[in-house]
Amino acid sequence: MTPVPRVAPYSGPALLSYGFRPFFLAGALFAGLAVLVWMPVYEGRIAIDTVFAPVDWHAHELLFGYVAAVVTGFLLTAIPNWTGRLPLAGTPLLVLVLAWLAGRVAVSFGGALGWVAVAVIDVAFLLLVLAAAGREVIAGRNWRNLRVLVIVGVFAAADVVVHVEAHVRGEAVLGRRLALAAIVMLIVLIGGRIVPSFTRNWLVKANPGRLPAPFGRLDAAAIGVSVPALAAWLVAPTGWLTAALLGLAGAVQALRLARWAGDRTGRDALVLILHLGYAFIPLGFLLLAAAALWPVVPEAAGIHAWSVGAVGVMTLAVMTRATRGHTGRALEAPPSTRAVYGAVVVAAGLRLLAALVPELATPLLWAAALAWVVAFWGFCAVYGPMLLRPRLGKA
Repeated sequence: MTPVPRVAPYSGPALLSYGFRPFFLAGALFAGLAVLVWMPVYEGRIAIDTVFAPVDWHAHELLFGYVAAVVTGFLLTAIPNWTGRLPLAGTPLLVLVLAWLAGRVAVSFGGALGWVAVAVIDVAFLLLVLAAAGREVIAGRNWRNLRVLVIVGVFAAADVVVHVEAHVRGEAVLGRRLALAAIVMLIVLIGGRIVPSFTRNWLVKANPGRLPAPFGRLDAAAIGVSVPALAAWLVAPTGWLTAALLGLAGAVQALRLARWAGDRTGRDALVLILHLGYAFIPLGFLLLAAAALWPVVPEAAGIHAWSVGAVGVMTLAVMTRATRGHTGRALEAPPSTRAVYGAVVVAAGLRLLAALVPELATPLLWAAALAWVVAFWGFCAVYGPMLLRPRLGKA
């Protein structure tokens, strides 16, 4: 995502000059806050006035609170580069931010409103995002990227399913899975573009030699097999057929990642972290394949490989890189950024360990939560000033 040369005249706060600024900052702040609240809720020490069961609230706010904010920030920044049109800024951007914030307040404190009102307020944000993004993609005739918006549409539909399912059944298992599956496919599609691209760019300049393989049949197969594997997991999470599809998807995704020359990026944390984040995609598939056959392997391990590992690591990787590039900073990872990366990788590892070693779950969950907070609030401390101030070189 390189800056678009044409920018609409704008004289307001820098925070509202580009979509990545408010949504990356608000999303990271919320990610840390939501986990700090979740741990005492999980232990039964506090309660929140939500229409959801505690686990549904936790999953919903990670997916439709944090992830939705980061995806929106990414789309509002990438789409102008895809289409050549001007970025959303000022009042229209503020409307989207307020819609996102209204959803967080309604979901967490709107128990008295009733589930229908909460659902309308919450889902409205993603519908507005789809409308804004779809208008730009269609106006720019950028048909190739419509498939990205289709997945975001599935993600929005999953939000509706979560609300309805939680009301009807008391828990939203299918809705949560559908949302996570949509995010996994977004990472598979977008990560499949940016990881080898950024790796190639850095290797050509700093470490000549073997380069990432270009997009080919293996990449197409990795995408193609992931769809039925995720569909099988949605409707029948256990059984040999689901295990076979998930295992195949995990193996092909691992082969895909191995072709991107990640082993040659150790000197640049800004590139290496992308490979580490994507590695949680095949790991999640393989853990869920094992869980589909053997009850001794908890499904939570695979789910959190994706939700904490792939989502947490990849989003921080994208947020740091995009923020540095779009605010005029060098594309490098100083010690503070490497510390943020280390914290989120530790959080992912500890959360997986908590699922696999249930007798140590409580201390491991707390350790994972604290590492997660360090990562995301560390991002806010390091990158917040960049997001709040104009791009370097501008008044």
